[in-house]
Amino acid sequence: MINSDFQSALKKEAARIGFAACGIARADAAPESAARLHQWLAEGRHGDMIWMESRAAERARPQGLWAQARSVIMLGMSYAPGADPLRLEAEGGIGRISVYAQGGDYHDVVKRALKELARWIVANATSDDSAPELKVFVDTAPVMEKPLAEAAGIGWQGKHSNLVNRAHGSWLFLGAIYTTLELAPDAPGGGRCGSCDACQRACPTDAFPAPYRVDARRCISYLTIEHKGPIPEEFRARLGNRIYGCDDCLAVCPWNKFAAAAAANRAFLPRAELAAPALADLLALDDAGFRQVFAGSPIKRIGRNRMVRNAAIAAGNSGDPGLLERLSPLTEDEDEAVADAARWAIARLACDPA
Repeated sequence: MINSDFQSALKKEAARIGFAACGIARADAAPESAARLHQWLAEGRHGDMIWMESRAAERARPQGLWAQARSVIMLGMSYAPGADPLRLEAEGGIGRISVYAQGGDYHDVVKRALKELARWIVANATSDDSAPELKVFVDTAPVMEKPLAEAAGIGWQGKHSNLVNRAHGSWLFLGAIYTTLELAPDAPGGGRCGSCDACQRACPTDAFPAPYRVDARRCISYLTIEHKGPIPEEFRARLGNRIYGCDDCLAVCPWNKFAAAAAANRAFLPRAELAAPALADLLALDDAGFRQVFAGSPIKRIGRNRMVRNAAIAAGNSGDPGLLERLSPLTEDEDEAVADAARWAIARLACDPA
């Protein structure tokens, strides 16, 4: 077992590198999360995120992914916004992008910081055993970040299923370091949602079948980011002007009033062109234009077609007939999901009393 002085120094180094939260859990922590995962998958609530199903055994527990893991170091990096994420809700001519995607790509920023911390661990760990082995993960690997973060004491999973931290609210990107080191675990985080159900009531598409449970098939973040085909018509009007993700359940959480924008990593400060993009500009994007606008952003991974599809639906909800000129050519778009969204938007604008 590594001594407590090392673990204290580890957390100080994590803070120096830019992490707002750091905690340690055993590799066999949160065993109940496996059963919850399998139930969620069996109910089909993952939609067409097939990778969740195909790598369920690895995701269910850290040692399913890497048998040699003995401890998990969970880290959180703040992206707390400086303005109310809901302030643009009624702005029909612009598209709303989730706070986390308005700045630099968190995959790159967080992974770079995780690798720096991993190098520090290898250089400073004192053990009678051989040099420690480590693996770093951020988002793309089959890792149950939120249950592990709760087990490591850096927060708890709220009724919206996202992690909540007392100091930083829900505005944390999570990263994990699996290691062969035997580290003393921190006390797990305890739920502090109480009777509050603000996040449940705020969801525009009723994506929460019960507290602490989310049905991805109804979630705007899933529909605008992960879902590849036409968005089901029952949800289109409820998307409003959201074109990438949704912050509603996070924005209304009372714990976020404690989150200070000053704690956010500057890499995540919003880029001007992503803070409130004009729908007319988005509707005109071709592949090259999309890559240029969203270079260095996590949005780049969804590609032009999904973005234009989302923008077309937002245009249909805008009440702005000036967008008809941009929508009309899209009815013949080679991507059927885009063409379908454009036809729906034109019909909706034609029926709008305004």
